[in-house]
Amino acid sequence: MTTEKTIAAAPAAADLYGDLEPAPAARPSHYIPGLIVTALATLAAAYLSDRYGAPLTLMALLVGLALNFLSADQRLSPGLAFASRTLLRWGIVLVGARITFGQIVDLGPAALAAIVIILAMTLLSGVALGRLLGFGAAFGALAGGAVAICGASAALAIATVLGERRASQAQLTLVLVGISAASSLAMVAYPLVAHQIALGDVAAGFMLGASIHDVAQALGAGYSYSQHAGEIATIAKLSRVALLGPVLAILALFFRPEAGQKAKFAGLPWFVIGFFGLAALNSTGLVPPFASHAADDAAGALLACAVTATGIRSPMQTLLQGGPRPLLVIVGASIVALVLSIAAAIWLIG
Repeated sequence: MTTEKTIAAAPAAADLYGDLEPAPAARPSHYIPGLIVTALATLAAAYLSDRYGAPLTLMALLVGLALNFLSADQRLSPGLAFASRTLLRWGIVLVGARITFGQIVDLGPAALAAIVIILAMTLLSGVALGRLLGFGAAFGALAGGAVAICGASAALAIATVLGERRASQAQLTLVLVGISAASSLAMVAYPLVAHQIALGDVAAGFMLGASIHDVAQALGAGYSYSQHAGEIATIAKLSRVALLGPVLAILALFFRPEAGQKAKFAGLPWFVIGFFGLAALNSTGLVPPFASHAADDAAGALLACAVTATGIRSPMQTLLQGGPRPLLVIVGASIVALVLSIAAAIWLIG
């Protein structure tokens, strides 16, 4: 089989630059079967998440992987591709409803600078570990960026920028599995670490918000420590979420189309612009609370659907052949983020 045919046959869930051959045009009715399967699977994941108190992202991924055999049915392909690509991008836009620029300013310039440094060092450690373990800089950026910013949401967004040839479905699924497990573990373990080293509410909130992977787990850990720690953790975590856009733009500069390929990307991706636009609108105070909450809920639903579809479309044989070694990148980057966050909390706040 030629390289072109191999590429054309691969599932294109993250093809911002046109790294893959374009999929054949599909009529609207062709999307319905895959979207119905995605919606039903996501509802099942939401029930399991609510019933057992597990993260929705993790449940969506596990349900998607359990239904992986459906990826062989070509009738589902257009809808699954739409869910894992288009719904993902709209979900990223709506994540902007979680933040305001005022929240970021209130954290203070020194703390904000520390968050930027922690994020950069965590991402770079992921790249370094990815290269050291033989997975390449792109996988390192995918795993390190997920740890550094906002877990599964960041992994999905970064995969969209990198493209399928740089970050495969199998690699993305590994990162989603690892980041969900690491975030759930951190939600329980990191507050114990903060108690052990006797951090105050403000310092503990900063540490938890600056180090835990996913938004929900960071906030859960903060409020489990104390009410005030939860408020600080929220601001610190959302400051990291706000840096998703700049990180995507920087990665887009480093991971350009390969030689001989025409670039279809001349500026910021539209979903990054939308992310900042919604955050700016939310910062004006003109958005009513019910609309902000609705956008937040919609973002969670769209990202859950994207994760479910990604799990269904993942090439399981390749995934299982990868082994546990790629997860070492996530573990290493998580340790870097934790150590730097503790050091910054002690140094800045005490």
